[in-house]
Amino acid sequence: MALPTFNTKSPTIKRILKEATELSSHPDPTLHAAPLESNLFEWHFTLQGPPSTPYSEGAYHGRIILPPTYPLRPPSFRFLTPSGRFEVNREICLSISGHHEETWQPAWGIRTALWALRAFMEGDAKGQVGGMEMPEKERRRLAGESKTWKCQGCGGRSNEDILKEEGAEAGEGSANEHVVPEELKFGFRDQMAAAEGKDMAKDKGMRVVTTPAPDPSPASASAASPSPPTLSPPEAIHPTRTVPVALTSHVPPPLPTATQQTQSDGVPAWVDKAITGLVAALAVMIIKKILL
Repeated sequence: MALPTFNTKSPTIKRILKEATELSSHPDPTLHAAPLESNLFEWHFTLQGPPSTPYSEGAYHGRIILPPTYPLRPPSFRFLTPSGRFEVNREICLSISGHHEETWQPAWGIRTALWALRAFMEGDAKGQVGGMEMPEKERRRLAGESKTWKCQGCGGRSNEDILKEEGAEAGEGSANEHVVPEELKFGFRDQMAAAEGKDMAKDKGMRVVTTPAPDPSPASASAASPSPPTLSPPEAIHPTRTVPVALTSHVPPPLPTATQQTQSDGVPAWVDKAITGLVAALAVMIIKKILL
């Protein structure tokens, strides 16, 4: 297949040429994919429907648009053959498409993406962009008609002829094993959100450090709480009571009254003062007589 001249030193061009060579040298009777001769970034594919489904007898044709920075960014996909599962010529919103760059990994390639795309056909549309709902009977009818659908950009060959040529090159019983990565098994946004929620819960569970709960038994409760001080017998009989203290300014105590000024032996305090006064007076009189 003759291709236009490209900058073969570009990592993107090297990757695209490598994948085109790999798909050509290792054919798969259930799919075909190759870039157009006029545009290395536009590919056409033909895909056999998933087995044991209403699409199993069908052969579906579509387009792949590679971004200029492929494989750092994911490709975009759209079907050209009516299938009853995807809208015709409308970009599909899937985990492998440009709608969800966060789920794409550069290690994946065109072949892996097509295997995942076929696996997505088995699910329901659920109102997602590019998906559609249709009765099973109509999907089986479209599957039978899809074999004769022809793409003018692929030389006017029918889908059935393209897969027959691919099978002839591959040989009998040489179909490749279709291994779809776990990350690509989730086709739509709600499925990816559910998977991310499980992964986040799993990660949180791995990071949480559990602390053992305290033992509610009486023995552990007594060990956890400080034991009260041992009281002497008087304290045990007359426990200390807490007396509230009012936060007021200091007021000096009132002077004792005459009735309160009584010594402990029962003698009034004024008698002591009178005796002291008489002794002092006598001392003064004696001193005067001595001096005179």
